[in-house]
Amino acid sequence: MVNQRTEWYAIGWDDWKDVQAVRARLAAGADPHSGVYYHGTPLIAAAQIGSPEVITELCRHVDDVDAEHKGRTPLWEAVFNHRADNARALVAAGADPWRPMMNGWSPGRLALAGPTPDLFPVPPGEPGLSETEASAAAEARRLVAALGAFDSDGLGLACVAGISAAEATRRLGAVPADEEKVEELLEDPFCDLDGGLAIVGVTDVPGGCVVTQPWGYTPSDPGVIQRLSAGTVCYGLFDNPKSGNQGSSARDGVIEEWDTHPGGGSASPEESPEEILFAFLYHRHAIADRCAAAGLHLSDARAIIGPPDAWLRLPDDLVG
Repeated sequence: MVNQRTEWYAIGWDDWKDVQAVRARLAAGADPHSGVYYHGTPLIAAAQIGSPEVITELCRHVDDVDAEHKGRTPLWEAVFNHRADNARALVAAGADPWRPMMNGWSPGRLALAGPTPDLFPVPPGEPGLSETEASAAAEARRLVAALGAFDSDGLGLACVAGISAAEATRRLGAVPADEEKVEELLEDPFCDLDGGLAIVGVTDVPGGCVVTQPWGYTPSDPGVIQRLSAGTVCYGLFDNPKSGNQGSSARDGVIEEWDTHPGGGSASPEESPEEILFAFLYHRHAIADRCAAAGLHLSDARAIIGPPDAWLRLPDDLVG
């Protein structure tokens, strides 16, 4: 029989912040180098979701504080997940912020683009960020702050580059929605589950327009984003309360991505330097991710949370 105290798989999410719980497992014989489902190693898990105290304890037991898992060191994970406290603890234990990895992105260079750019002293000769990378980081900070925080459960969204709300309305073959019906849905989104899926909002924003549905997935559906993307690009999102953010995209009427996870996951060594930076800048900010991907420069969240410029009813062939 497996002794659960010597295994990591049974440890709870919050236990990675509990240094006593981690010490007890280590004392019972848990392997400090492996055995953690999903995260791979205990130090990777602690870097992402743990505490500095747990980081310090684990670093006493491992052979290499910079051991990689799927091309990422614990310090990379701490920086990517905006855990400056854990990053400092790892560096104090000997982790190297300027270790080359991830298509030119070391943990230290990545930190320069994040919310704590002064996290590590920059050594002589380190190139830092390019002008383009610094500009992208500044825009990400601006956009994330402009949108703010709000409950987006159940929200459907389409961000379209380079077209107006009027043009989006034409492409969708939509007509003005019945005002009383909209009021009913705003008061109770579940009053008409089928009929409500045909109602969307549309708003002009700098760089294009946004189509939204506070109570459903319709704006991110294939038929909608294909029509909207003619001659341009469209990025969709459905914040599914059951399974999280579901992303989609279309370019010139052709679906390019389906069932992606905007704002989630981590970067991969196979991605380009630009893709790695984008994933970091919009980590845990799925709506900002979609807006930025489409080149939209929203100054606030009104286009997302309402009221939109106009409420529309979509034709039956676009409502699945």
